[in-house]
Amino acid sequence: MAIIAMGRETSDWAPRRRSLQVRVRNMRIGSEHPVAVQSMTNTDTGDVAATVAQIVDLYKAGSELVRFTVQDLRMARAVKAIRKAIDDLGYDIPLIGDFHYNGHQLLTEVPECADALDKYRINPGNVGFGEKHDENFRAMLNVANDHDKPVRIGVNWGSLDPAVLATLMDRNTKSANPRSAEDVTVDAVVESAVQSVNKAIEYGTEPDHIIVSTKISEVPQMVRAYQMLAGRIEQPLHLGLTEAGIGSKGIAASSAALSLLMAAGIGDTIRVSLTPVPGSSRTEEVTVARQILQSLDIRHFSPLVSSCPGCGRTTSTVFQEMAQELTDYLQERMPEWKRSGYAGVEGMKVAVMGCVVNGPGESRRANIGISLPGSGENPSCLIYADGKQVASVKADTATEEFKRHLEDYVRTHYSAQAQKMRPR
Repeated sequence: MAIIAMGRETSDWAPRRRSLQVRVRNMRIGSEHPVAVQSMTNTDTGDVAATVAQIVDLYKAGSELVRFTVQDLRMARAVKAIRKAIDDLGYDIPLIGDFHYNGHQLLTEVPECADALDKYRINPGNVGFGEKHDENFRAMLNVANDHDKPVRIGVNWGSLDPAVLATLMDRNTKSANPRSAEDVTVDAVVESAVQSVNKAIEYGTEPDHIIVSTKISEVPQMVRAYQMLAGRIEQPLHLGLTEAGIGSKGIAASSAALSLLMAAGIGDTIRVSLTPVPGSSRTEEVTVARQILQSLDIRHFSPLVSSCPGCGRTTSTVFQEMAQELTDYLQERMPEWKRSGYAGVEGMKVAVMGCVVNGPGESRRANIGISLPGSGENPSCLIYADGKQVASVKADTATEEFKRHLEDYVRTHYSAQAQKMRPR
């Protein structure tokens, strides 16, 4: 199955400019605004302290919007306290309520929940069936309209509106050239989203109060759904490979799906839906999302280290340890660099290379880099800045020497004084 036409110039890897933008609290999504990173808690929303703690953790990791489930009255009544606690801590974090099956009841019966949230996520596949579907869907939208809140119409193929699917399957059966059930299901996901957007507007929701997603757990099908959707609506699109999986599988699949779409300019917010490794932090999904955006040169958050995988020429573990230590060092120093007003430092490119084959070339191409000798070469480690060799150091002092050159580079290239001296 062909899923995307590649071949765009790298300088053109910006989000496709949607004609509409949506305001979520003090953020704007879509149009010329940056692709935003979103995440979702996995705490019991009714446990206010635990939920607030995780929201703050996700926010500090870089999540710009945080969603949590609201599945019963107990959780709905906790939302106001969650909002207050976040505000009292001084965090301006957009909070999104995730509703399924009974959202129309919860938002109506607990108006303080409706007021405290900044956006509602509505799944048109489970708002109700038959006549109740449109009635319940409209009830949720009425609450959103009354409180001037945006909504995300989020279609998942695991909870697809059975009426839409049945209609398309029946039409396919009668076709002279029937397509596979999987292809028809993808069509149904997109059709459900488009129909829901049209109904929402019919029910009084402003077009610029709607964000849309069509989440699927298989990469080719998910990509095709968003390609189709992007051509049919002008609302901002939230991207996500649903049920991506655990560990490397989830990271690889999400990276493939999101990169294919964003390389084509599709997508305004993203979430990486990783299954957490037991005992790991929920913030991993935020880290992966940010690194996808940075790897595509769409947004920059912190300097990243390019390092070689190693081979028989790099029998020592020195360069591996150095790469890890410098990665940690950059993460630790970034908050202070931001506070110091070092504009653009988040886009700095750092290289840590293990031997002389590609090491010098890669280090020259980075803003600042170090090339180790590998095995059997001259034992000096060469440091480069802006393509020129600036030092030759011994392995036992290389890491600390490189940190010193790194700090000098940041100060001389990204400080306010350096910005003033830069040619216009």
